[in-house]
Amino acid sequence: MTQEQYAFEPVPLDVLIIGAGLSGIGAAHALSSQCPDKRYLILERRAAIGGTWDLFRYPGIRSDSDMYTLSYSYKPWANRKSIADGADIKRYIEEIAEDSGAIHNIRFQRRVVSANWSSEHGRWDVVALLTDAEGNEQEEHYQARFLFSCSGYYSYDEGYRPAFPNEEAFKGQIIHPQFWPEDLDYTGKRVVVIGSGATAVTLVPSMTAKAAHVTMLQRTPSYVVARPQRDGVAHTLQKWLPLQAAHSLTRWKNVFLTQFFYRIARSRPEQFKERVLHMVKTQVGDVDMKHFTPDYKPWDQRLCAVPDGDLFRDVRAGRASVVTDTIDSFTENGIRLSSGEELEADIIVTATGLKVNALGDVTVCVDGQPMRFNERMSYKGMMLSDVPNMIVTFGYTNASWTLKAELTANYACRLLRYMDKHHYRTAVVRRDPSVQEQPFLDFTSGYVQRAANVLPKQGDRAPWQVHQSYLKDKLTIQYGRIDDGVMQFQ
Repeated sequence: MTQEQYAFEPVPLDVLIIGAGLSGIGAAHALSSQCPDKRYLILERRAAIGGTWDLFRYPGIRSDSDMYTLSYSYKPWANRKSIADGADIKRYIEEIAEDSGAIHNIRFQRRVVSANWSSEHGRWDVVALLTDAEGNEQEEHYQARFLFSCSGYYSYDEGYRPAFPNEEAFKGQIIHPQFWPEDLDYTGKRVVVIGSGATAVTLVPSMTAKAAHVTMLQRTPSYVVARPQRDGVAHTLQKWLPLQAAHSLTRWKNVFLTQFFYRIARSRPEQFKERVLHMVKTQVGDVDMKHFTPDYKPWDQRLCAVPDGDLFRDVRAGRASVVTDTIDSFTENGIRLSSGEELEADIIVTATGLKVNALGDVTVCVDGQPMRFNERMSYKGMMLSDVPNMIVTFGYTNASWTLKAELTANYACRLLRYMDKHHYRTAVVRRDPSVQEQPFLDFTSGYVQRAANVLPKQGDRAPWQVHQSYLKDKLTIQYGRIDDGVMQFQ
C-alpha cells in the first residue's frame, strides 16, 4: 500500500478511545461533559456499540452484578430487573452514546493494531485496520495526544478452550459460548455444559425450558449464591423520590452491602462459607452438597450469582443436574468421566472461560521500543509505569466493573484539565526501584492464573497498589492530588 492510500486524521486528536463498550462510551461521556473542548474519536473493531454485551449471544446472557452499580451514577437504571439481560444492558449503553453525542464520534470496524508514543512530538501514532463489507482490510493512521484504552481484558477472537481427549469421536455439536451459533436448536436435546463459572450457571437454567436435560459438568465447584431479580428497596425509593435520587441511594446501598459482605468473607471465611452453603442447601433440596462446596475460601475466586435461585430451582425439579468429576475422554455419544460414568449428550458447551490479553492485543511502543505489559507496574490500577499519556480501564473483580471505569474516566478528565492549566503536554508515572512487585490480581481463578505473563504488576505500597475497594479508590482517585510526586510532567 502506498503512502497516498493511507487514511489520516488531518489534525492530532486530543484523545483516542479504543473500544465502544460500557467503558469506552462512559469515557466519551466524561470527556463530553467535563472536557467539552477536547476533540476525541472512538475506534471500535465491531460494527456495533456494546462490547461484551454485543459480542456474547448465548442463551440467558446477563450481568452477574446488580445494575444499580453496573450502571453509571449519572444515568439511572430504570429497568425493573436488578440482574439484567444482555440486550437491556446493550440498549443502556446505546442510550448513553446518544445522550452524550458519542455516537457521532465512533468509527466502527476499526481494529487498532499498534500504537507508538513519540516523545519528540508528544503524541501517539496509532495504526488501525478498517474492514469493509467484503472483508478487505485497509490501513488507517491516527494521531492523538492521549490514548484511552477501554478494550477490556479478554480476547474477542478466541476464548479459553482446552483440548479434550478424543474430541473428534463425538458425533454431536461442540460449542463455545463466545461463538454461539444463531441458528442453534437445542429443543429436546441432551446438553452438557462444561464449567462452573458465571457463564455455566447462566446457561444451564436458560436452556432447561427447551432442552431434554441440561447437565453442568464441573471439575471443582464454585460458590453460587442467589440474588433477587428485582431490588425491592430500589422500587420503593422510585415511588417516593425522583429517579436520579432513588438511583443514587440504591447505588450507594449496594456498594456498602457488597463491601460489607466482601470484608466478612475475607475476615471470617469459614463462617461465611457455612452461611452460603446453608442457603444453597435450603434452595437446592436433596442434592449432594459436594457439588456446591468449593475447596477454596470465599472470594479467592469471584462468586457466581443466580437471579432468584433459578439454577437451584431447576436442579431441584430435575430439569438440570450437576456432576463433579474430571473428563477421561469424549465418546461418540458424550463424555466418559474419570469415574467411569458416561454422560450422554447431543450438544456439548465448553464454558471453559476467557483468554486474557493486554489492551486488545495492540502492539504498544514507546519511542520505537516495544512495551511488555508484564514488565510494567500499574499506577492506581489505571496507568502504567514509563508509558506517557495513556489510561487503561480495568474494573473490579469483587464488584461491578463500571464503578472503577467511572472513577477512571473522571480521573482522566481531571488529569487533562490539570495539564491544560499548567501547559503540560506529557504525563508519565515513574516507578521507584524500591517498590516491590506483586501480582496484579490476588485471585486464584483460572483465567487470572493463565494471564500471569500478560497482566502488569502492582506494587507493595501506594500509589502502585490495585485496590479492590470502591470506597478507598474514590478517596484516592477522585480526591487525591494529581501532582503526587510519582506523576511527572513535561
